[in-house]
Parts: sequence; C-alpha cells; structure tokens
Amino acid sequence: MVAKKPRIVIIGAGMAGLTAANKLYTSSSSNDMFELCVVEGGPRIGGRINTSEFGGDRIEMGATWIHGIGGSPVHKIAQEIHSLESEQPWECMDGFLDEPKTVAEGGFELSPSLVESISTLFKNLMDYAQGKLIEREESSEEVNFCKLADKICPSNGGGPGKLGGGPGKLSVGSFLRKALNVYWDSVKEQEQIEGCGNWSRKLIEEAIFAMHENIQRTYTSAGDLLTLDFAAESEYRMFPGEEITIAKGYLSVIESLASVLPHGLIQLGRKVARIEWQPEAHQSSEHGCTGRPVKIHFCDGSIMSADHVIVTVSLGVLKAGIGPDSGMFNPPLPTFKTEAISRLGFGVVNKLFLQLSSRHDGRDGDYSKFPFLQMAFHRPDSEWRHKKIPWWMRRTASLSPIYKNSGVLLSWFAGKEALELETLSDEEIIDGVTTTLSSFLSQPHKQLNSNSHGVCNGKEKSVDGNRVRFAKVLKSKWGNDPLFLGSYSYVAVGSSGDDLDTLAEPLPNTDTLGSAPLQILFAGEATHRTHYSTTHGAYFSGLREASRLLQHYHCVGV
Repeated sequence: MVAKKPRIVIIGAGMAGLTAANKLYTSSSSNDMFELCVVEGGPRIGGRINTSEFGGDRIEMGATWIHGIGGSPVHKIAQEIHSLESEQPWECMDGFLDEPKTVAEGGFELSPSLVESISTLFKNLMDYAQGKLIEREESSEEVNFCKLADKICPSNGGGPGKLGGGPGKLSVGSFLRKALNVYWDSVKEQEQIEGCGNWSRKLIEEAIFAMHENIQRTYTSAGDLLTLDFAAESEYRMFPGEEITIAKGYLSVIESLASVLPHGLIQLGRKVARIEWQPEAHQSSEHGCTGRPVKIHFCDGSIMSADHVIVTVSLGVLKAGIGPDSGMFNPPLPTFKTEAISRLGFGVVNKLFLQLSSRHDGRDGDYSKFPFLQMAFHRPDSEWRHKKIPWWMRRTASLSPIYKNSGVLLSWFAGKEALELETLSDEEIIDGVTTTLSSFLSQPHKQLNSNSHGVCNGKEKSVDGNRVRFAKVLKSKWGNDPLFLGSYSYVAVGSSGDDLDTLAEPLPNTDTLGSAPLQILFAGEATHRTHYSTTHGAYFSGLREASRLLQHYHCVGV
C-alpha cells in the first residue's frame, strides 16, 4: 500500500498563513511531499491586510506601514514586485506630512516650540522605555534624562526590561504620568496664559502629552496605556530606516505570496467551527499516518482530516475560542497555552476616512488649505470643554489629509472609542467630526507661544471649521468582525514576552509520549516575541512554522 502524503491544513489566508503555504509549496526539497490546503473563513485573502479605494485614492483599511525598510521582508517583496511606485495616488504617499498644525480646543494654535518641548519629552520617555535612549546616551542631556527616568522606576535595577519580581510591576501609562509629574516638579510654576481662554501652560502641556499618549494607543492597540506592560517594551524591535506605505497597496504583497499556489489550494468561505486533535494519538512508522489525528469541523457541517494544522487566526479569535462556551478546540488547549492567551493583550484600532465635499471652503476642488491637524483637547471632566464634542472624538490625536492636497482625511481611533465608531451611522460620524472642527478651526486662530507670558497673537487660519463639509465616510470595523475580533496584540500588564513564545509552541508538546507530533501549530503576529503586532512579525511566524514541518520531515535546505 502506498503511504498517504501528510496533509497540512493552514487556517487563515493572511500574511502568516500564505507565507507558510508559499514556503511549503515552493521548497525544492519537499518534492510534492505534502497535501497542502489553505482554508479561509472570509470571502477574500489578506486577513488584516485589506487594500481598498476611497475618493479616487488607494487606501488601507488594515495594515498600513512598512515599519522600517532596513531588513524588512515585506519591503523586499514589495521592491521585487515593483509595488513601491504607482500612478494612482495612495495613502501617505509623501510619508509623514510637513509640520503639523497643533490646535488647542477653543481654536488656539500652539507655537511649534511649545509643542516640540513636550513632544521631545514624550519621545525620550518612550525611547527610554524601549531601551533606545540607554543604548544611545549620546549627550550629557540624554545621560541626565536616563538618571531621571531611573528614579521613576527604582525597581528596574538601572533600566527598562529589568523589573524585579516578574512582569507586571509597572505599566507604560503609569511610567509616563509619573515622568510628567517629575518634569513639572523640575520647572517653575507657570502663570495663566493671557488671552487664551482658560488654558494655563500646565493644562496645555498636559493636553499635548495626552495627544501623544493617544497616538501611542493606536501604535500599540492598548486602549488604555495603564494596561501596557513597561518591561516588555524593551524587547520590541523595529527595523532601521524610514517607514513607508506601499504604492500599489499592501494587498499586492499578499497576492504575490499567493500567486505561486495552484488554483483551488486556497478555499474561501470555509469558516472553522471546531478543531479536534488527539494528544495521545499514535504516530505512524513512515511519513503517512494510520489515521490522520486532526479533524477540522466547518460551520457548513463538512469535516476535513489532517496530519498537521497551522492555526493563524488572530489572538482575539483565540481568546474567544478558549471561552467556556466556545469549544473551538476539542479537547481544550492545555492550561499553559490558555493562560498565555488570556494574559496577552489584544486591542482594537480603527481608521476613519472622510471625503471632503469639493466646495468645503468655497473654492471648488481646492483642498490645499486643510491642515495636518493635531488636536489638544481639554480633559474629559473639564468644565471648560466644548460640551457638544462627542466623547469618542476626545481621544483622537489628529485629522489630516492622507497626502498633501488630498480631499480624503484620515483619523485613527483605539480602544472603546474605536468600538463606538463601529456602531455609529455615517450621519452621526459626520456630525461629531464637524462639531469638533468647529471648536478647533473656527476661532480667530490665536497662536499660543512658549514664552512664560504666552501672549496669544492673531494668525490667519487655514480653513473655517464651520464651512467644512463631507461627502462620505468609510471606516474599518475590526473589533466586531467575528473573523478577527480586534486589530493586533500587545504585551499586557501581568503578561510577558514568555507568553508570546508559549503561544508559538506546537501541540502536542515534545514531552507528550506516544502522540502524533505537531498536530496543531500556531502562527501569526501574536506568536512573535520581538515583532508582534506587525505584518513582518506575521511573515516571520509563517516561515517559522513551515520550516518546523519541513525539518520534521527531514527536508534539506529549509
């Protein structure tokens, strides 16, 4: 009897799943050794990569940036397939726009020097948390800053990532706020700033600081930075070089990975209901199995058997899948695995695109006056806040054209605000955004300087917020999409990088005697210790699990 080929089923046709499939299919050493199949619950490939169009521009509903071009496999693929240039305009095609216009609630434009001082403080604090400042310490100022930061977290033993007593002793959010208070203690009391409403210098500085905290929330997906673990920040790694977007769209990279796979290998609309595995199944003597140990039950009632399953679903789906009423895995995953899944963080980040009406400023087709707007809000409990600005707008840091002179604006939302955005109608969104702009861009636009007296000087405004009109909106809805249940992972307080490694471990583990090995393997951004939350982290994880199987079958040159 001819032995059956080992059957490998990959669940999920996102970056991790298609990278694994590409590697397994194209490995010259495999010599058609496997039966390979990719099953995807949705109607498209790409997962959390979803390139679309809006207002004539190419946009990204999900993954947007190549985070550093130096050594990034995503950048390398995009280069090879000539996806970095396009005649059609695309999101952030001119990188980060010119100097932003930072405006405080009430219409007070803040001078760049005032904004820069707090922005630099925040950047240095995050660099310290990530270990970058300690590695540099190029100037006496940076050395002194590190000494100051060390005082904030004395249990560190002299630096981030060295907290005593295990993970979870300090959050990024508490570290940042402690540092802000230390900063305030080190400077003289500032008087009320004349002519700028109820803004004191301290309130302005706190608002700028909070603006950067809100940007950090979208970077990390931690809806509250008090839940983001401080110690783990120093393990996170980025590639060197500039951050860019992909001209022909992120989906072009996905399509390139999938293009080598034969027709029919990827099956769309195949949503998995349950994965049955056999921790005590018996291994066959040769490459085949006496009976395939894994059975995949689909929502349509069909069943597929496999020797190995690579699970690439999001951490959000795994969290739901280990719930008491889920039964996604039968038998349930071992405790060490479910505890790691539970401890890790998985947040929601959504993007909101708004297309300006062509006559929003009275000049048909001219969008050049809408600024790269950064918004410094009053505290949500402040008696001076604009009462009609909706709560879900108050932790949004910016609203800006997706490239210079574009008629499409973009804003980012995280946490409960991102979830609220998903529930709102287009009319409610437009009303909330225009109300906010009326507070920020409709005043005589006074400029708040950084001198100690802070006189507000008259300044020409770029656009009248009361005259801004929107033609349509488009938003992502990652939080309530049952195939994702969120956006990307982070190391939460109480968790650590060890949990990311634990999530990556295959089942049964090597200590389980008499069981068929590598029945369930795990890939995806949440399984990479140093590149979690990124597309390249997902890419690396797909390669890792494909290589694990190739090595298991003694394929050479993997």
